[in-house]
Amino acid sequence: MRPAGRVYLIGAGPGDPGLISVRGLRLLSEADVVVYDRAVGGVLRWARHDAERLEVGAPAERETAQDAISMLLAEKARDGLIVARLKWGDAFVFDSGAKEALFLHEQGVPFEVIPGVPAAFGATSYAGIPVTYPGGGDTLVLIRGHEGRQDGAVPDVDWSALAALDGTLVCYADGRLAAGVLQRLLDHGAESDQPAALIFDGTTPSQRTISGTIETLLDQVTASPSSDGAILVVGGVASLREHLRWFDERPLFGRRIVVTRSHEQSHDLVDRLQDLGAQAIEAPTFRVTAAEDPEAIERAAATVDSYAWIVFESANSAARFLAALARSGRDLRALGGVSICAIGPSTAERLLAHGLKADVVLPEFRADAIGDALEAKQPIDGKRVLIIRPDHLREVVADDLAHRGATVTDLVAYQTTAAPPDSPAAQNLYRLLLDGRIDAVTFAAPTAVRRFATLIGEEQAADLLNTTVVAAIGPVTAAAAAELGITSTIVPDTYTVDGLVDALVRHFRTST
Repeated sequence: MRPAGRVYLIGAGPGDPGLISVRGLRLLSEADVVVYDRAVGGVLRWARHDAERLEVGAPAERETAQDAISMLLAEKARDGLIVARLKWGDAFVFDSGAKEALFLHEQGVPFEVIPGVPAAFGATSYAGIPVTYPGGGDTLVLIRGHEGRQDGAVPDVDWSALAALDGTLVCYADGRLAAGVLQRLLDHGAESDQPAALIFDGTTPSQRTISGTIETLLDQVTASPSSDGAILVVGGVASLREHLRWFDERPLFGRRIVVTRSHEQSHDLVDRLQDLGAQAIEAPTFRVTAAEDPEAIERAAATVDSYAWIVFESANSAARFLAALARSGRDLRALGGVSICAIGPSTAERLLAHGLKADVVLPEFRADAIGDALEAKQPIDGKRVLIIRPDHLREVVADDLAHRGATVTDLVAYQTTAAPPDSPAAQNLYRLLLDGRIDAVTFAAPTAVRRFATLIGEEQAADLLNTTVVAAIGPVTAAAAAELGITSTIVPDTYTVDGLVDALVRHFRTST
């Protein structure tokens, strides 16, 4: 018997991926199929890696396209699949979610609706405009605007009544439609000096707000009409923006910053950059796959207490070993007599998150420095040392420690596969660099520099990267860039993700 499928209509918010609800996030992570609006693609980071992903366009498509989406949802659910339908904003506010739900009801397909942050409220909050405020009037009116209107027609409402209201009007409208709404209000008696604002790309790093009065805003959108979707706000509350704006005041707001770490390792850096207002563009130069001998790490975990030292050369190496230790039925007590060396602060942080404090932490990968640091703690001549590393880091540490008299087990925990230069992501990144639309490129390891150069073309790498800010996490990474003719604009004093981000903030603060 075929298992029963189900559709979850999830409001994903107006653009900022962090605005999805906790329940929506959980259901998304469990879904077999994700059907999503283009505007909320950023939320896909929390989908299952093996989930089918289907983009169905903008939030407000033509009716024929909407019918096709409804049928797609029903078909996937009938196949016994769990479907997450990610809707821009809230599925039941200025959206076609109710139409999709009705279709599913008529087809006998089980569904649930998970509310989201409506675009009308998310965008205004991020622009510093409260839609209601004591003294700001007693009404809040939401006007259907751009959604469902492909011809830019102004809504057919009682404009005289709206113009006379003491309160706030909110409408989803592009620049052309906004001009029509503002003109209707003026024609029906609204005060020309009433505050108004138009918010483009609300809650995203590219958010842009035009504010003024009905009259001045009308002049601006008439002179430079835009077809981009926006949120129009009319009412006294719009004047509070200059006092309450916060989103576009953050230190990295609007900056496009490339993150070259693998997808598995990029979250901490991406989150930090986005919290400070940047648009973090993930350009992983490689993906992580299993080692050629995946059982080797299991064997090492089973005999770990026979080693005097473990050297973890990456955060992923540490995570994979600790997972293998747990699978073996053992716990951290097995490491009671073993000294720990972590290469890089992120590796040390990963160990600390599991309750392990490294005895030695090296800021960057240098074979001779690792051997010196271990010997400074205790002699290693005749001692057994386990090295756990990714495949792209060479065996130089093992060779150096063996030369010092240690008995070394060199274990590759995982492999890294280079990203293809002809992938759509690589081509898009190349175009952004060529057009000068990247504010900074970050490198957290020498390997990332070399693989990024391969990704965009080694001949073009120096030319393109020297036209923007290059941020290297430390001197060894900066030296790897210099070997390719790339100048590192930023090298922080502290070789950590936090140090890298702080250095970016200081750079852009002083350069503006």
